[in-house]
Amino acid sequence: MKPIQIEVCCGSVESAINAQQGGAHRVELCDNLYEGGTTPSAATIRLARERLDIGLHVLVRPRGGDFVYNEVEKQIILQDIEFCKTSGVDGVVVGSLHPDGSIDTDFCKQMLVCAQPMSVTFHRAFDMCKDPIQALEDLIEMGVGRLLTSGQQNKAFEGKDLIKKLVEIAKDKLIVMPGSGIRPTNIKALFDYTLAREYHVSARINRDSTMQFRREGVYMGGLSQIPEYQRPAIDVHQIREMVDLLASG
Repeated sequence: MKPIQIEVCCGSVESAINAQQGGAHRVELCDNLYEGGTTPSAATIRLARERLDIGLHVLVRPRGGDFVYNEVEKQIILQDIEFCKTSGVDGVVVGSLHPDGSIDTDFCKQMLVCAQPMSVTFHRAFDMCKDPIQALEDLIEMGVGRLLTSGQQNKAFEGKDLIKKLVEIAKDKLIVMPGSGIRPTNIKALFDYTLAREYHVSARINRDSTMQFRREGVYMGGLSQIPEYQRPAIDVHQIREMVDLLASG
């Protein structure tokens, strides 16, 4: 049986390197984590590919918000997929929905063709689907290789019942990868319950800015909840702990 794998969600090249040092099997590279993730820059993708020996998947999402895309946005997505392919990326993480909450199978098929021979993961747009079982069947029929999901809850452990059901239905036709809120304190229990073979984790810590002068009351993102003088990075020790927990069975 294939070993249990850990994919780490990384918002920078620094975090991707930390994930590799922690023993991660793969990185999902993205940007704008406060918006749920968007496509990272070209330089970030290329430098990550240069610095990593492990698998590199890239989130391809042109903006935050919903997953219903217009024609211009779809062209951006397809061109970003092409860029990832020419940059030596191992896989892309994509997703698209219709306004009624069903999967946009026509566009997903276009993305699958464009991505060949890279791996394709359908991201947490799935967690916004109206009918998760029908959505899973659509993904399997299209030949999507992997599904990232929190079980249609904010955190994967809260959605463990649906995740378990998805794993049972998918069998070996598609990899169901739980993600969101997975930590050393719950990853083993989630594995024991769902029997999923891959996990999407973050394990971020905030590092204080080196800025000495700090302009109080001004927020670049317009929200006081987003810290101006901290930056998130992947914690090597937490990644190592989760890898070891799953490796021990």
